[in-house]
Amino acid sequence: MNQSIADDDITALDATALSAAIHARRVSCREVMAAYLARIHRVNPACTAIVSLRPDDVLLAEADACDAELARGPSRGWMHGMPQAIKDLAHARGLPTTLGSPLMTDFVAPEDGLMTARMKAAGCIVIGKTNVPEFGLGSHTFNDVFGTTRNAYDRTRSAGGSSGGAAVALELRLLPVADGSDFMGSLRNPAAWNNIFGFRPSQGRVPMWPAQDVWVSQLATEGPMGRSVRDVARLLGTQAGASDNAPLSIAVDTDTASANAPFDLQSQRIGWLGDLDGYLPMESGILEACQRGLGRLEGLGCAVAPARLGMPPARVWDAWLVWRRVLVASRIAPLFLQPGNRARIKPEAVWEYDQAEGCTANQFLAASVARTQFHQSLLRLFERHDFLALPTAQVWPFDAAERWPRTIAGRTMDTYHRWMEVVIYATFAGLPCISVPVGFNEGGLPMGMQLIGKPQDDAGVLRLAAAYEAVIGDWLAVQPPV
Repeated sequence: MNQSIADDDITALDATALSAAIHARRVSCREVMAAYLARIHRVNPACTAIVSLRPDDVLLAEADACDAELARGPSRGWMHGMPQAIKDLAHARGLPTTLGSPLMTDFVAPEDGLMTARMKAAGCIVIGKTNVPEFGLGSHTFNDVFGTTRNAYDRTRSAGGSSGGAAVALELRLLPVADGSDFMGSLRNPAAWNNIFGFRPSQGRVPMWPAQDVWVSQLATEGPMGRSVRDVARLLGTQAGASDNAPLSIAVDTDTASANAPFDLQSQRIGWLGDLDGYLPMESGILEACQRGLGRLEGLGCAVAPARLGMPPARVWDAWLVWRRVLVASRIAPLFLQPGNRARIKPEAVWEYDQAEGCTANQFLAASVARTQFHQSLLRLFERHDFLALPTAQVWPFDAAERWPRTIAGRTMDTYHRWMEVVIYATFAGLPCISVPVGFNEGGLPMGMQLIGKPQDDAGVLRLAAAYEAVIGDWLAVQPPV
């Protein structure tokens, strides 16, 4: 075994390369764990990406056990001995699932969630959790339990959310690959703001369990993040697959495990939605950054043309609000059973709960009808385009001391999440979508662009992203300060 690999060289490897190094015995699982723990202790205090970190000696002992297993025979899987921190909205047995809420700090998960169990079965060692906003609400990762997660490129700026801790841990090389979840852009927005790839799978591709409801709550999904598309595809292959506990889950598409399969770029038609004809306010420079990214795709042979949503976006937003309020309120409703809890719950969560109180079944069904019509409008759009593109965010990473942006380009935001409206379209239609980097502004802050695929074409989205990754090496090479 080669003992000369430096810690920084170990943590610089993407997850696929790290897996190969472990299985070729070029580096031991103990060396990998020691390298990551050293970096976490050095870097994490300034950014608060990883929380509930388990003791070093326990983790090193588990790494030793992985080395012993590998010496005796077959590995557990491609993630054998690799450190993994689970997003703090998901369960990892024996670790707190705080949801970023002071009301949940004493709750310790009695079992693994399905996603965690699948990653453990692939061989990972769970080292702790990644930080989230309270209840995962709002694309800015701060809470009263652990504090604020800071952007990898500027510690005064937001990391995004709700997978903000995961994104920062990944870009700062505190993890080789990261898991997260996405309701309103939570895998995409923090990926954009930290110069990595965040993939929202097709609805049902990665089933979520345990869950309060498995029939109606179909807007949130778990999924992968990575510093390379091949890592995203590899982790998706581990997370995905139908489950009897999730009756609306879908079977694995075997092609999702190969982002580098043959792909005819010359025939790909990309519809550029931009700011939806001025409907979505955008900070200066975001559309231009995305257009530079589209230029890279055109250089590969893709045809890029303007596209229109096909349904008034204000109607989509109104239907979205009803769905979101009902689903969010039902998730946090048990906490409101204790009257004293209301004062200890994030104001934005209280607002969601109160807004849902007056919603009737007829109103919810009307919103579902509107959602169906929106889905049909996108299917018609896909008759002319193979993929759709639009920015991942409407603002650059903002001051971490703010709760959320009150205005964008002179327009007032009427809700705490209106500034995130650009991410709802893939979610509402249940479509696969990846955020890919599009470079930086003059202040050195990153941005991303969403690439949305046809229904259940996760593999196609990953292949397009992999081809794009090959021509943005200059942007990916920009490293954050440590």
